Amino acid sequence: MSALDLQDIPRVQTITKEEFISQYFKPQKPVVIERFIEDWPAYSKWSLDYMKAVAGDKIVPLYDDRPVDYKDGFNEPHAKMKMSDYVDLLKKEPTKYRIFLWNILKEIPQLQNDYSYPDFGLKLMKSLPMLFFGGSNSHTFMHYDIDLANIFHFHFEGKKQCILFDQKQNDYLYKIPHSLITREDIDFSNPDFDKWPALKKAKGWECELKHGEVLYMPEGYWHYMKYLTPGFSMSLRAIARHPKNLGKALYNVLILRHFDNLMRRIKGQKWIDWKNEQAITRTSKRFD
Repeated sequence: MSALDLQDIPRVQTITKEEFISQYFKPQKPVVIERFIEDWPAYSKWSLDYMKAVAGDKIVPLYDDRPVDYKDGFNEPHAKMKMSDYVDLLKKEPTKYRIFLWNILKEIPQLQNDYSYPDFGLKLMKSLPMLFFGGSNSHTFMHYDIDLANIFHFHFEGKKQCILFDQKQNDYLYKIPHSLITREDIDFSNPDFDKWPALKKAKGWECELKHGEVLYMPEGYWHYMKYLTPGFSMSLRAIARHPKNLGKALYNVLILRHFDNLMRRIKGQKWIDWKNEQAITRTSKRFD
């Protein structure tokens, strides 16, 4: 097996609002900012042990990498656990269980005192700071976000591999129709090109995030995240500004999600199976 065609995401120590807008936001290019949040209390405080101390009694929703099942509701968790038990599990052994889209404003309001909303020249949505946790070798499927937002991903503790593709690569990614994911059986960290030959054509980006680093993911970028060691991240987002992406975001939220849920109810697993087959058929047609 050979590797995907990925270039390193550019890195800067720190950045001004003007530099960010002109060099990364306007051309819609990703960047890792290495030393942007060292003045946040979170930079020195936030660790898995700290989260266990402040949120230990909270029951958290857990997700693993099992394939989508038609009976699963939209973003329905696969298990639940106390945060203290979950952190213990992360530290003890590799686990597939992840927490995602955990709203810290609602769950642990005091954590808001540990960070500020950075001024990148984009209006950040202040009601949606989300935390994501994972154990060694757990990963998210390759996907893009329903609202095609500009995402700032702040990483804490450990290391995380991030692979990104822009929307121009859709023809090569085995995208599932009527959804926001690719085939779930593709291992993007070690892809099988005999099985998924179109991936050879895809051109993407990659980085390894460490504690305190920020990854900017432009609007609608596909992302695959793999925890190389146990850790967690916080995402802040700014609404899509490009008219085409804004239109797509509205379509996804108002139509696509409800259409997909309706078809799951009507056709059950047959709908999921048909979509998975179509991902191969459509990609192969375009690729050949």
